[in-house]
Amino acid sequence: MWLLRLLAVLTVIAVAVGVGAFLLTRDSRYLRFSWRLFRYALIVALLVFALLILERVAIIPV
Repeated sequence: MWLLRLLAVLTVIAVAVGVGAFLLTRDSRYLRFSWRLFRYALIVALLVFALLILERVAIIPV
């Protein structure tokens, strides 16, 4: 779980740096990079949350 938190913090930092670079340079590729990174991070987060919910709900015999 600590690894997921670390990746989340690094992702937020990377998105913020990308937006900051866009604001400084007005080069749209930094904004596209930030948006793409945000979308993929959101998809991964939703998948992780879905797996956590499935783990709680499903009774999986061992």
